Amino acid sequence: MRALVFAPIALALLPAATVARDPAPSPALIAAVKAPSRTPANVARDRYRHPAETLAFFEVKPTDTVVEIWPSGGWYTEVLAPYVLKRGVLYAAAASDKGLAGVRSLAAAHPAAYKGLRHAIFPAAEGQPRVPDGTADVVLTFRNVHNWRFGPTDQTQAAFDQMFAMLKPGGVLGVEEHRLPEDQAGVEEGKSGYMKQSSVVAYATKAGFKLVGESKVNANPKDTHDYPGGVWTLPPTYAEKDKDRARYAAIGESDRMTLKFVKPR
Repeated sequence: MRALVFAPIALALLPAATVARDPAPSPALIAAVKAPSRTPANVARDRYRHPAETLAFFEVKPTDTVVEIWPSGGWYTEVLAPYVLKRGVLYAAAASDKGLAGVRSLAAAHPAAYKGLRHAIFPAAEGQPRVPDGTADVVLTFRNVHNWRFGPTDQTQAAFDQMFAMLKPGGVLGVEEHRLPEDQAGVEEGKSGYMKQSSVVAYATKAGFKLVGESKVNANPKDTHDYPGGVWTLPPTYAEKDKDRARYAAIGESDRMTLKFVKPR
């Protein structure tokens, strides 16, 4: 039997199931993406972010207890709320109460669509409202790992540890992150907004997760990963403003890893 010893080899030799065709989104998920409560500017980004396909890959079901980590303005919350809140539970977990302002604004504009949305702090310190351990079916984090790694303090391992704790045995962690190729030279991981897949897998593995799948749904081969303003040079941020804007618009949004982990039973 061939042993998988080194992380780069392990990534290259994932089980066959990880390269199988991604599941098709359900009618309920497609309907949630088309919800009238979504912001038109967010809908315009669907061609880059592929919300239905991404959530189908992460196996999110409408009866699940789902935790969205650091939702910011609520781009994915707009899809998750109409999909989950009628029959399941949805938490928006932010670094502080201020970080929940975006989803609170959405809820104020469309109270029926967000009825029952729960809030939590993440990573939570002692005494702060948190997602109870062992209660979540799915935890989702979109484009956040680099912020944990290169924020004022390195929160990365604490973040993965808390996500592991809040999941039920057999629960799924879905991670989408700007991907830095393993052999890319001259680009600083994290501060550029990009992370190497091997680094993300290492944090998750140390927390206790098992990598079970990788989707190419958010890959972008046009992304060269080496911009003066980091990943924020690309849309929708355009860190260089009007400089070379047409070039960056033609590239589109970043090349992203889409990884599925499970908490072992």
